Amino acid sequence: MFHSTRSKLIASFMGVVFLVGVVSLFIGGQLLYKAVLNEATNKVRLDLNAAREIYTNRIKSIVCPLSVSSMEPALRLATKKKDSSEIIPRLEIVGNRADLDFIGVVTKEGNTLCRLAKGEIHCESADVKNPIAQLVFDRMVPVSGTVILDKEFLYAHSPALSDRARIKCIHALPGAKKEEETSGMALVAAFPMFYKGEMFGVVYGGVLLNGSNAIVDTLRDTVFQNEIYKGRSIGTATIFFNDLRISTNVLTPEGKRAVGTKVSKEVKEHVLDKGEKWTDRAFVVSDWYITAYEPIEDIFGNRVGMLCVGILEEKYRDIQNNALFILVAITLVGIILAIVLGYFLADKIMRPINRLIKASQQVSEGNLNPDIGRISKGEIGLLQKTFKNMLVSLEERDKQKRAESENRLLQSEKQASVGRLAAGVAHEINNPLTGVLTYTHMLLRRKDLQEDIRSDLEVIAQSTERVRKIVKGLLDFSRQTKLDREPTDVNKLISSTVLLMENQALIKGVSLNFDPGEDLPLVTLDRSQIQSVLLNMIINALDATKPGDRINIYTATGLSATESGQKGVEITIADNGCGIPQDNLDKLFDPFFTTKEIGQGTGLGLSVSLGIVQEHGGTIRVQSEVGKGTRFFIWLPVEK
Repeated sequence: MFHSTRSKLIASFMGVVFLVGVVSLFIGGQLLYKAVLNEATNKVRLDLNAAREIYTNRIKSIVCPLSVSSMEPALRLATKKKDSSEIIPRLEIVGNRADLDFIGVVTKEGNTLCRLAKGEIHCESADVKNPIAQLVFDRMVPVSGTVILDKEFLYAHSPALSDRARIKCIHALPGAKKEEETSGMALVAAFPMFYKGEMFGVVYGGVLLNGSNAIVDTLRDTVFQNEIYKGRSIGTATIFFNDLRISTNVLTPEGKRAVGTKVSKEVKEHVLDKGEKWTDRAFVVSDWYITAYEPIEDIFGNRVGMLCVGILEEKYRDIQNNALFILVAITLVGIILAIVLGYFLADKIMRPINRLIKASQQVSEGNLNPDIGRISKGEIGLLQKTFKNMLVSLEERDKQKRAESENRLLQSEKQASVGRLAAGVAHEINNPLTGVLTYTHMLLRRKDLQEDIRSDLEVIAQSTERVRKIVKGLLDFSRQTKLDREPTDVNKLISSTVLLMENQALIKGVSLNFDPGEDLPLVTLDRSQIQSVLLNMIINALDATKPGDRINIYTATGLSATESGQKGVEITIADNGCGIPQDNLDKLFDPFFTTKEIGQGTGLGLSVSLGIVQEHGGTIRVQSEVGKGTRFFIWLPVEK
């Protein structure tokens, strides 16, 4: 059962669908994961931009009222007179309207006239270092941004502020560098006050970020719209003082804000140490988030903290898993449908084949007219027709065998006749050639011949002798005789061949040039056969050129392209004629292939030439481009 064609067809359907399904699941899962991750990453980057804007806007909300206050004549006059009773009510109004945690006025001598914190007022108290006012005095311009304030500064304004700034580092190891943070990170602004071009004081104010949830909760409510997923906020925002969370809505497993926890070492290195933005998935306190971080610089240009937003990864992972589940379900349904469809298709395909199997059994029993059913379409129908034709052929088999035997006998007789005809033709050619050669030599014995006539007669004698050698070579080749090899100077052989073709080239108006290579080794070859190859190549080049074109022949030593290290001599025959189309290059050495007109060529020249060169252990290569010319490379080996 499992070896039947029907089972194999069904198994093939299942295999193809299963393979396609697995590949689709793998590729689809990867693409889905990347798409979901990219979507979450892009969203968290945009959320980080929004967080930066909210952070910056909070600084601007401090800048505006303090800028107005610094230009208020009453406050400036009270400051110049050092009248605390006039300064305090005005600072209270500004602090309440801007919701500032602290505000104060400093004189040019560096003394603080008044410090106000929520519910606390200090006038002409012991001064502590004020980095905000000092920077304004140094630069004589307004400043605003982030600043790190020590506990002395905060305590001088209000002990409550100092207590709020104190954050215990959660999970700090015993003996760690710092188990508790007492400094505070604040958003501040400070403006100078001038009188007749002279700066006499500074008004400053700010909000402490330690323990403050206003910015992070505003971001969560504005950007993430306080969206809840499985009982947890989908988005979180955090402000870090260095690597310590001082303001966050990330919750611990106990449901408390994760203030005092630290960021991972990898994020710290990228953001705080290198000053780079960082976006990736990260484990934050108790959950995986897609997070984005960027450094926060203070008013002095130092990296003092980080701003972070994160999106709960579980939502996107669930989206991915749901989509993957649907993809798996679709694939499984496809496999089931393929099995059902494969069953019916296999049955339909195998029905006519089963009839043919029964018909074959009947034929083996002697019934030559079995019922094979209706002729199907396609390959099965072709098989049925072939089967019927086979039955008809069986009846004619004996007749065909007798006819084939007769044809073989007739073909053998034809081959024998062709052999006798070739021998007779060779004999008939050799007889007149012998006469021509004999009378030519007799004429050459005459003393009264002019030199030009004698030279022509010598050419006739050499050519006739070459024709006779060619006829002998054809007969020897048909009898599988060995080549008549002898050490030969290739340059001299080519020079004599070019001399034979000079007049023909001159008549056509084609320049025939030979540039012999130097220090060529002797090559052992059959001079007559190689000369016939050269003549065939030059004649072909003449046929491909027109008046004014040129044929150049070069010789040089070269290595074999097929046998490593085998030295030889390479003959190059190049013309700038019409060239050979690319489609014809592969058929160039096929017997009887020719592009010449009927009667102008037999198509045997190049195939015979290739056979001669290969018989010598050499090779022939060709390069050609239509309209630019052709190059033939004949390589002949030097005996080791």
